[in-house]
Amino acid sequence: MSDSHEVASKRGRTSPITFYRQAVAELRKVHWPTRPQVINYFFVVLVFVLIMMAIVAGLDFGLAKAMFWIFA
Repeated sequence: MSDSHEVASKRGRTSPITFYRQAVAELRKVHWPTRPQVINYFFVVLVFVLIMMAIVAGLDFGLAKAMFWIFA
């Protein structure tokens, strides 16, 4: 067992208020993206998903046609 796990278990559970304060402190450290970055990332992800959908749909269609040709 690691030492950090033993130390954490000896201290016991943190109170909900302490947990909340620690979570808020960590969220303040986060580098949040700007609005233009979020919009840019959205379109990049959208294009990637559409390309992947087209690839999967094409493979599905092609393999279905192949199966019907083989087993028909």
